[in-house]
Amino acid sequence: MDFLKDELNQLKEAKLFRPLFELQSAQAPLSKIRDREVVNLSSNNYLGLTTHPRMIRAAKEAIDRYGVGTAAVRTIIGTMTIHERLERRLAEFKGTEAALTFQSGFTTNVALCQSLMTSEEDLLISDELNHASIIDGARLAKSPRKVYRHRDVKHLDELLAEHGKGRRRVLIVTDGVFSMDGDIAPLPDIQEVADRHGAMVMVDDAHATGVLGKNGAGTPSHFNLSDRVQIQIGTLSKAVGALGGYVAGSRNLRDYLIHKARPFLFSSSHPPSVAATCLEAVNIMCEEPALQARLWENTKHLKGGLRELGFDTGVSETPITPVIVGDTERTMRFSDRLFEEGFFVQGIGFPTVARGKERLRVMISATHAREQIERALAAFGKIGRELGMIR
Repeated sequence: MDFLKDELNQLKEAKLFRPLFELQSAQAPLSKIRDREVVNLSSNNYLGLTTHPRMIRAAKEAIDRYGVGTAAVRTIIGTMTIHERLERRLAEFKGTEAALTFQSGFTTNVALCQSLMTSEEDLLISDELNHASIIDGARLAKSPRKVYRHRDVKHLDELLAEHGKGRRRVLIVTDGVFSMDGDIAPLPDIQEVADRHGAMVMVDDAHATGVLGKNGAGTPSHFNLSDRVQIQIGTLSKAVGALGGYVAGSRNLRDYLIHKARPFLFSSSHPPSVAATCLEAVNIMCEEPALQARLWENTKHLKGGLRELGFDTGVSETPITPVIVGDTERTMRFSDRLFEEGFFVQGIGFPTVARGKERLRVMISATHAREQIERALAAFGKIGRELGMIR
C-alpha cells in the first residue's frame, strides 16, 4: 500500500494536507481547540442548539425512558415511539403529508436518488454545484444524468426539452442553499420549468433548515412553495444541532422509501436520545423565533463588516459567508493566522471548490456575541493587510 504514502505526499506538496482539529469542548461560539479557547467561526450550529438546555434535557429524559440505542433497523424492531413522533412533527413543520428520517443528510440524498431513479428510462438533472451527497447519489442511480449550469434555469429548460421527452420519470435536484457560496436556488423558476415538463423537484435544504422560511422551515417555505415541491430533503446535523437526515413529502413517498431505500433498510435507527433532541429542536425553532432573527442580525453585521474592509464575499445571501482568497497556500496561511489571533476559520481549497476560488468559509450563529464579531472583523482586517489582500 505504498501508493497511500505517495498520494499523501502529493497532498502535502500542494498544500492541501490538513490535520484534523480536535474539539475539546462543546460546539459553541467559544470553543477549546488545541488547548486554546478560540471563537469558533466554522460550525454549522446556526441557532446554537447543540448546548440549548431544552435539548440536553430531552436527550437525558429519552435515555432514561428508552435506553441508549435501538440495536435494530427500522423495519425489524428499531422503530420506537420517539421516531414516529419526530417524523410526524417534521411533516407538520415542513407542511407535508409525511416525513421519514435517515442516518444522515448524506444517506438521505443517496437513498432518494438511488430509490427513485431505477431505470435507463428515467432522467436525473442536477445543479453543477450540488452537494457531494447528491453527486454520489446520482452515480448510484440507474438513470442517465445531466448537469445544468449553476442556477441557470434557461439551461435546465433546454436540457429538459432535449433529453426529458418520453422519459418514465424525470427528477430535478437542487440544493436550497449552496454550501460553499451561500446563494439560494431560484426555486420558483425551477418549479415552473419542472411543472411545464412534468418533472419532479427535489430540494436539499441542509443549509436552509432553521435558516430560511417560517420558523426555519426551509426554501419551499421561504418561496411559499411548500405545497408544490414534491420532495424536501434536510439534515438534522446542522441548525437542528443533533444528527441525521430526513425527507418530507407525500405519504406514498414515505411508504415507498420504507420498502425501497437501501440506507433505510440496512442501517440501525437513531438512538432515542438523538431522535428526542431532533424533535425538541423543531419545537424550539417554532417557539423561539428570536433565535432565527438573531442569526440574521449577526449575519448582516458580519457580512457588512467584511465587505466594508474590502473582502470579496462572493454571491452569498445567507449566513454562509465565503471570503474568497483565490490561492491555496495563502488561504491556509490566512486560516493559521486567524487561529493565532484567537479565531477558528477553516480554509477551503481544491477539490472542494474550484481552483482560483479557494476561500475561508465563515459560519456565524445566533449565539455569537456582537463583541466576538467585532473582534473577528478586526482580526480579518489586520491579517488581510498583512497578506496584501486589502489596504
